[in-house]
Amino acid sequence: MAGGVILGVALWLRHDPQTTNLLYLELGDRPAPNTFYVGIYILIAVGAVMMFVGFLGCYGAIQESQCLLGTFFTCLVILFACEVAAGIWGFVNKDQIAKDVKQFYDQALQQAVLDDEASNAKAVVKTFHETLNCCGSNTLTTLATSLTKNSLCPSGSTFLSNVFKEDCHQKIDDLFSGKLYLIGIAAIVVAVIMIFEMILSMVLCCGIRNSPVY
Repeated sequence: MAGGVILGVALWLRHDPQTTNLLYLELGDRPAPNTFYVGIYILIAVGAVMMFVGFLGCYGAIQESQCLLGTFFTCLVILFACEVAAGIWGFVNKDQIAKDVKQFYDQALQQAVLDDEASNAKAVVKTFHETLNCCGSNTLTTLATSLTKNSLCPSGSTFLSNVFKEDCHQKIDDLFSGKLYLIGIAAIVVAVIMIFEMILSMVLCCGIRNSPVY
């Protein structure tokens, strides 16, 4: 059940409209940075394997098989190591992920404001603005964008509302910080469950070994 929950959360994060709208963009031949998906793919793999390993542990307990319970314990140790690695990766890259996305947005915004023919850059910028409900990366660029390229800001916005709209850098930080915190919480929950399962499998193995039948 825990594996199913983790898999469901990971799939939801993978197909969340906000992140997919931004991370599937391309600026010329350069795709948007998708390092964020590495942690999600680890969660998807761990969730799927947990479901299989959970079945293995239940079957081993029902059959009172030390071999199956030993295999169950070994798989849990490997999964736990993967969770720790994913947690360390997320902690190390939490700032870099948002930084890469902001750089991608800034390059698109610069091309869109300075080049009237940069239709691809304009489409990228408009997608950021409409998805995150923001305009520009700071007050100065927001003002420049509103004055020269008002069509780049969210549709229906006025000049005044665009000037006071939250900048996209802050919105990008908020988006990925929230998602990474959720990944971290899921990883901690999985780690706690795994520790409990490892202890339980050891207790069952000892119980089987010490049983009169054995």
